Amino acid sequence: MENTTAASKKYSLKNWLQSLAPGIITAALVFGPSKITIASKLGAVYGFDLLWVVVIAIFFMVVFTSMAARIGIATNQSLLATVKQKWGNKVAIAIGFGVFLVTASFQAGNSIGLGIALAELTHSSPVKWIIIFNGIAIGLLFFRSFYKVLEKLMLGLICLMLLAFLTTLFLSKPDITQVAAGFIPSIPSGSLALVTAFIASSFSIVAAFYQSYLIQERKRLQPAGTIIKDKSFTGIFILGLMTSIVMICASVVLHPQGIKVNNATDMAKAIEPLFGNYASTLFLCGLFGASFSALVGNSSLGGTVLGDALGYGSALHAKANRVIIALIMIIGATIAIVFGKLPLELIVFAQSVTILIVPFIGIAMYAIANDEKIMGVNKNSKAAKIWGAAGLLIIVVLAIESVRTMFFKN
Repeated sequence: MENTTAASKKYSLKNWLQSLAPGIITAALVFGPSKITIASKLGAVYGFDLLWVVVIAIFFMVVFTSMAARIGIATNQSLLATVKQKWGNKVAIAIGFGVFLVTASFQAGNSIGLGIALAELTHSSPVKWIIIFNGIAIGLLFFRSFYKVLEKLMLGLICLMLLAFLTTLFLSKPDITQVAAGFIPSIPSGSLALVTAFIASSFSIVAAFYQSYLIQERKRLQPAGTIIKDKSFTGIFILGLMTSIVMICASVVLHPQGIKVNNATDMAKAIEPLFGNYASTLFLCGLFGASFSALVGNSSLGGTVLGDALGYGSALHAKANRVIIALIMIIGATIAIVFGKLPLELIVFAQSVTILIVPFIGIAMYAIANDEKIMGVNKNSKAAKIWGAAGLLIIVVLAIESVRTMFFKN
């Protein structure tokens, strides 16, 4: 009887972890080296003053990730298939190519972050690490159940990141009063551009969109009759927690010294004189985890959505989708090796595509989640409608601000 109870508890724990997986994968693909860089920059320049921005960004990320998860639960077809059904094939293809271009453009940053982290750890060239780990990532695609591998990989990397960043937080010993004060809204002079960039990167509609695909991958693997629930909050909470920790550490370590942040390894370099080589090494391990998880997750997102738009289906195990996922990895690795950093022209291009596609995706998700015929009991509640509309307003304002900055700023 005791063995049966133990087995039941073990099975329940396994089921619980699996139910968290879609949200954790989304968190891992959003929390890449660019997120660490911008969070470090916010802390380095403005100290604790902008911690409240994390709460705002994560709140709206939860609203839209939950919306996408409920779409995945309510329907037996992909989100793009539903888009195609409502608005036609051209709209679905436009979204698919838009997501592909965004993920391919920013994939280089993930490869660069990975290469630099391991190069700093081993005092070697980043190029070989970019080649090796992109090769490993492509190798993962050959597993029959790529989604199961993805779940375990992301969970492991999230644990590595949490260990690394929580240890750094413990060593930095922040003032609790100052941390608490940082959650009171205020906008320091000159911070608006950085705040805008941070919210745009943290409140990722493209990543939220992918949540519906991950939920449906989990549905395919669940035993018949198992009820799938939206548990995306845990993953997005972890995203907010790690972002806050990096910002707090930067506020303690970098802000008093006036150290400027140019890339994600600047924090590790600043930590070493204060806390020793062990702390620096652990932080670089966290950076590696963030880079590799974003590299695999980001390419999976772009490849699956484009493959679905082109009619190859929404499953991660579809051969055509795996080819596109590998292509995104190869594009990112090639740019990283050739240029050594993300070219300005590519950043501008990616931002241009994002400006056009993100509001469009957000509106499509919102409209579908409000449709009772499609959603049934999973449709948006009154609160979800209100906060979803507020989130869409933020997305549109960010898009307009980006257009103004990119094309009209003197």
